[in-house]
Amino acid sequence: MKNKVLFIVTVIVVFLLGLLASSIVNRKNEAKYKYVPQVEINENEPRNEEWGKNFPAEYQSFLQTEQGDFASFQGGNAMRDMLEEDTRLAVLWAGYGFSKDYNQGRGHQYAVEDIHNSLRTGGPKGNGDGPMPATCWTCKSPDVPRLMNEIGIAEFYSGKWADKGEEIVNPIGCADCHDSKTMKLTITRPALVEAFEVMGKDINKATHQEMRSLVCAQCHVEYYFNKNTPGKEGVPYLTFPWKDGMSVEAMEKYYDDMNFKDWTHKLSKAPMLKAQHPGYETYLTGVHADRGVSCADCHMPYKSEGGQKFTDHHIQSPLNNVANSCQVCHREEAEKLRSNVYERQQKAAESRLKLEDALVKMHVEAKKCWDLGATEEQMKDILMDIRHAQWRWDYAAAAHGASFHSPVETARVLASGLDKATEGRVKLARLLADLGHNKPVEMPDLSSKEKAQEYIGLDMEKLTKEKEEFKENLLPKWLEAAKKREATYGSKQVSAAQ
Repeated sequence: MKNKVLFIVTVIVVFLLGLLASSIVNRKNEAKYKYVPQVEINENEPRNEEWGKNFPAEYQSFLQTEQGDFASFQGGNAMRDMLEEDTRLAVLWAGYGFSKDYNQGRGHQYAVEDIHNSLRTGGPKGNGDGPMPATCWTCKSPDVPRLMNEIGIAEFYSGKWADKGEEIVNPIGCADCHDSKTMKLTITRPALVEAFEVMGKDINKATHQEMRSLVCAQCHVEYYFNKNTPGKEGVPYLTFPWKDGMSVEAMEKYYDDMNFKDWTHKLSKAPMLKAQHPGYETYLTGVHADRGVSCADCHMPYKSEGGQKFTDHHIQSPLNNVANSCQVCHREEAEKLRSNVYERQQKAAESRLKLEDALVKMHVEAKKCWDLGATEEQMKDILMDIRHAQWRWDYAAAAHGASFHSPVETARVLASGLDKATEGRVKLARLLADLGHNKPVEMPDLSSKEKAQEYIGLDMEKLTKEKEEFKENLLPKWLEAAKKREATYGSKQVSAAQ
């Protein structure tokens, strides 16, 4: 009887081991054949779907950046009108494009579509028309490195945004970060390489783990358009202001030393700085960077399908993928981790909104001083306080993840901004009194986006009409020209022998 039982147990064990072995073999075969090349990817190939023929798992996950159903406390992939949510922004950016239109960024799949739709790019009627330079395309598409290689870097930056419209149609994707032959992570935007050179660093010595953040740092950084680049004078050349360091004070000093301004504020006449999105700079001051965690570790975590481990190219907020992102290292429940993030963000938002209130008052009070006859000499120090206070606010606000990536540094920056604003408002009160105004300055009605935009003098009906005419008349021509050009690219199949 015992022998019979032992025989049955042995048969069952052997059978299960056989199933396990079969599964392992099948998984290995799946992994082995998963990346058999189907097409030969040409150098500077901008079409993501072509890369997807060789890398279907990555491509299919990348397509999920089309999703727009997740909104966190201050991020996510859902379309949100930030000027409507926070009407003070229109006043803070009076005279600058962001006062016309500023939406929460969606997934990378919408990079080109959203810049087509944005009121900031205006309603150009053809080449040489519109408010924005061609440099504004730099972070939007793998067509950018293609075009830079075809016509040159400075020539790419030259001219108007509309001049390159028919050339740039593919959304952010594979060729922005990968070498077409080796598939290694690579830097395709020269501004980052040049910034490292200015700092005395060689980006070619970066480790693979560092590259998993540096490919993001090509775009998620502070930058400006330098029209005084030696040998390229007059060209709005994309430049990172890292020569003196990446802190808010270091970049401020860099800009101040060269008397640079992004625009002159329409109300206060202050020479303003617009922080773009210094995500990389603020990330570097946080605990995750200190522990060697890269951007991709959280925003593009590894996953497995069919026995193959690969990087999930559904680039998104880790809060929408806590299991694969946060819980790889943190053992707390998903909801607990989310609440921890939101708590930090809410506390930072309290300080940020206080600073916004002070800045709005500064701009309006400065306008009152000008209206009362203030001189440039009387306003000089006040305008610099406005510039420096708003730079700190924007540095903390525009780096959308800063209050999570680096809550301590973000709190410090906002506190220093509040300090600058307080100093400036004391000077404003004294000057207003000297000019005969000894009572509070009346603040505008900012109860809606429409009222705020009307207050700063924007003709939104005209801007909207111009954009609709552009989308109806010029945009279809761009897309048709791009379609004809890409039809000549072809697709070379890899032979069975290869």
